Amino acid sequence: MEKYAVMAVGGNALIAAGQKGTYQEQYDNAAAMALSIRRLLDDGWRLVIVHGNGPQVGNLAIQQEKGRDEVPEMPLFALDAMTQGQLGSLLAIALYRACAGRYPIVATLSHVIVDLDDPAFEHPTKPIGPFFDESKARALATARGWTVAEDAGRGFRRVVASPRPHGFVEIEAVRLLLGAGMVVVAGGGGGIPVGRRDGFWSGVDAVVDKDYAAAELAHQLNVDALILVTGVDAVRLDFGQPTERSLGIVDVAEAERHLDAGEFAEGSMGPKVRAAARFVHDGGKVSIITTPDMVAATLRGVDHDAPGLGTRIVQSPTNQEAHR
Repeated sequence: MEKYAVMAVGGNALIAAGQKGTYQEQYDNAAAMALSIRRLLDDGWRLVIVHGNGPQVGNLAIQQEKGRDEVPEMPLFALDAMTQGQLGSLLAIALYRACAGRYPIVATLSHVIVDLDDPAFEHPTKPIGPFFDESKARALATARGWTVAEDAGRGFRRVVASPRPHGFVEIEAVRLLLGAGMVVVAGGGGGIPVGRRDGFWSGVDAVVDKDYAAAELAHQLNVDALILVTGVDAVRLDFGQPTERSLGIVDVAEAERHLDAGEFAEGSMGPKVRAAARFVHDGGKVSIITTPDMVAATLRGVDHDAPGLGTRIVQSPTNQEAHR
């Protein structure tokens, strides 16, 4: 029986802490990720791979700022498209080498649908691009219509909306490619945001969280599993406290209780757990959150609470009944 999953890889997984983000650094990181992906393919999983683009789109925004007197500056959704193509190519090349022709691979551009009336547009929170001192930031905000805010005491940055995804324009194409046996790279950077204006799709300056986008894509494709790759082996409760402990296998009701209790930081694990829980709540079989090296073993261990595996969120008994 064929097994299908959506796997989300963070942009930070391709530019590690302390790295400058050269092409070679990113390729080496992608090559390591590709080996983890190949193990899943060898286990019989058919995959759609979503990647983040936070560091990359930030770097490109800095290049745009530095070069704006020489060449036209592009809108943010165009930068999303540029980095989606860049990283899709990077991952595809790494997968070609890791898989040695055993699996067909395709990287696609994907537009994610957002609601132009989403409250996120009234309260932008997602920092992007370079840092400025306060006076320059305020001047840029006036001149360009930006919203700016201080970012962790390091200076001021532009902040943009991060609306929730409501589907993908190219979902049928992705479904056909996946059904044809392709390994599909799609939804990169959370997708290129678009909304309806005068009955047509139009680019939107926003950043969609890639974990929420992956959960939406997994739901639309009706896959079996949502895989969220991160830098820690498992989700932890009471993080940083003497009572800190890892979550192994938990049902979605328990995961939602921890979210309601504010257990996970919004700037860290919160979106991952929320996206994972939402996918299972809506009928998915399992979501896992773990490191690249532990993904395959964690997926194999979804039916028992084996030690040394990542976090697995499964359906609660009432949820199982509702989706039978």
